[in-house]
Amino acid sequence: MMLTDRVKLVAWRWVWGTCAGLSVLASLQWMPGKQHEVRTGPVLTGDICVVAPPQPFDPASGLSVYAVRPVPPDARCPVCGMYPAKTGTWAAQLIFRNGDAQFFDSPLTLFVYLQDIGRYSRGRQQSEVAVAYVRDLRQGTWVTADSAWYVHGSDTPGPMRAGNLPAFSGLAAAGDYVSAHGGSILRSTQLDAALLQQLHGARRHMH
Repeated sequence: MMLTDRVKLVAWRWVWGTCAGLSVLASLQWMPGKQHEVRTGPVLTGDICVVAPPQPFDPASGLSVYAVRPVPPDARCPVCGMYPAKTGTWAAQLIFRNGDAQFFDSPLTLFVYLQDIGRYSRGRQQSEVAVAYVRDLRQGTWVTADSAWYVHGSDTPGPMRAGNLPAFSGLAAAGDYVSAHGGSILRSTQLDAALLQQLHGARRHMH
């Protein structure tokens, strides 16, 4: 056999072998039932949605269904994911008509939640809320969120360092706090969406 023929034969065998190998590899990659991962670019990471399911009412607790409850150590705020039991007198809670409760790290996150309940607790609606409570920052006592007095713009940051809305059971106590720490006194009806967004900042909650 001439040298040129041998070269052609070797080249042909190399091409045939390469094509056959690629064909087998492709068949293995696309076997029926095999899951395939398609990468179209870098993986982007964002905020993580913390699922904080409501705490059901415990009839054995000795409490009435809509009474203030001790904050469970494992309860998490559905807005920010913090543990309200660790935020002391800043904590807040909300009870639904069926007795389920949500707990919050501060009055701020409670009112952010109330602005869009379905966003943080899918399937829940405003009409299902029976009562909400906040804690007096100084006394540690619980008071209904509608009857409390709130201080906006003081020099005291809230638990998330994203704004403050310390709550007080009386106007006089709120006034004393303003005298010492600055700010202005508001009622719950004055906590509109624009103010809450300003205090809550650009924090995202992706679902």
